[in-house]
Amino acid sequence: MKIVLGMASLGLWLAVIPLCVGYLPAVLAGEGRRVRPVYWWLSGHVILWALFEWICVPLILTEDMGEEHFSPVVICFAAAGLLLALSGACLCLRGLRRGAWSPALIRGGLSGNRMGGSASTCFFWILAAGLILFQLVMAIVMTYWDGDDAYYIAVANLAEASGTMYKKVPYSYGMTLLDNRHGLAPFPIWIAFLARVSGMPVAAVAHTALPPVLIGMTYGIFYEIGSILFAGRRERLPIFLGFTALLVIFGDVSIYTAENFMIARSRQGKAALGSIVIPMVILLFLRILERRREERHPGAALWLLLAAAVTAGCLCSTMGTFLMCLFLGILGLCGAVSYRSFGLLWRTALCCLPALFFAGLYFAIG
Repeated sequence: MKIVLGMASLGLWLAVIPLCVGYLPAVLAGEGRRVRPVYWWLSGHVILWALFEWICVPLILTEDMGEEHFSPVVICFAAAGLLLALSGACLCLRGLRRGAWSPALIRGGLSGNRMGGSASTCFFWILAAGLILFQLVMAIVMTYWDGDDAYYIAVANLAEASGTMYKKVPYSYGMTLLDNRHGLAPFPIWIAFLARVSGMPVAAVAHTALPPVLIGMTYGIFYEIGSILFAGRRERLPIFLGFTALLVIFGDVSIYTAENFMIARSRQGKAALGSIVIPMVILLFLRILERRREERHPGAALWLLLAAAVTAGCLCSTMGTFLMCLFLGILGLCGAVSYRSFGLLWRTALCCLPALFFAGLYFAIG
């Protein structure tokens, strides 16, 4: 019974709550009827990760020896996440009651002109789905211990068990000062949060529950990117997804490849940064440029979602603070030159402010 309740709790925090939270920016951006539920789900995770960074880091920095600030992190984040999810669910139900809720997946996702009705296109969809499902299953049944687990999983386990965050040495359990390199990117504490609310062991959450979710997020982002790139030729979308899946499967030739981080080390923050956050930034910027090309204003909600993705990069890795600024700077400059719009540049610069803040914090306390 405990395992069933734990799995239900994980399903709530990894599927239902992000889906409800992600509906908020879609509605605020006026895209509630134009985007698919998978986009809501991805956006919800990005928002929750950014929220966790802003809640957790101040409590880590203000935690003194003998204090236990992990429980306040759990309470504050759970309350904020549930409040946002409840707001999104209420908006969704109100739209459904008024007959205005019509996501693209239901409106046209199953029609022939949407997915492509030819036998070859159906074959490629089945092939792509099979390759992705194979990776999700193998990520669970063939999971193995990684050297970095001796730190990251141990930190999460110590936080969940002792209530302190980054105040104990994961190798010897002795007290220590804050390691700001890891303390400012508390992705393991998010794993500890999932373990606390589900009642399941940290190792089980990290090695069994998270891999299919995080890998699924990666392919969800690829699907959304492909939907933009192949908007006029959607029969090519399953070929794009299948080819991407093949590159990932046969790219896992070393523990240092990006494919290995995505499949075998997805539970680690740096893997989430490279496999989820950076592709999500690309997706959001493509949506911004798409609306700019259609001569429609992207809207504040889309820019705020991009800023949330930048903050999520800071949660995943301290290096994410620098990579987000560099990456967005390049994207903003290219977009401003291509569309001859200075507004794209300064709005992109504003989205870098969270990363600049945490980068400055890193040097200030270092």
